[in-house]
Amino acid sequence: MTERAIYVPPGGPPRVAAPDPAIYERMGINAIVQMIEDFYAELAVSAIRTLFPDDMVAASRKSAAFFVGLLGGPPLYHQLYGNPAMRARHMPFLIDEVARQEWLRCFETVLADAPARYNFPTEHLDGFRTFLHGFSAWMVNTAPPDG
Repeated sequence: MTERAIYVPPGGPPRVAAPDPAIYERMGINAIVQMIEDFYAELAVSAIRTLFPDDMVAASRKSAAFFVGLLGGPPLYHQLYGNPAMRARHMPFLIDEVARQEWLRCFETVLADAPARYNFPTEHLDGFRTFLHGFSAWMVNTAPPDG
């Protein structure tokens, strides 16, 4: 087996603000879980489907536990799975910039109607998108072909 060189994005971990806890206050747990389930439905038909487990509903629930806490709700991910350590948890998967862009595209599809569909506060969408861009950049662990 060939050892893989791990790519570290320049600048280290993202220095972006966490999403505003008012998001959870407005949406509540059920809407967040539904939003993430819909996001995973997008991922299931995306070019990066192979990066995810067979059971996308179970995977979406684990991810939703993370997003509930991130958006201001109870720390479900910590309670159920321990420290998120998301970069380490994603390390087994080859994630390059193309995969990152596809992940963001799938999230953007869901966010397009998030205010109406999930009661996502419109005034916090830009901040959440900024967070997703920084967070996803830190998940990239595979260098571009030329670098």
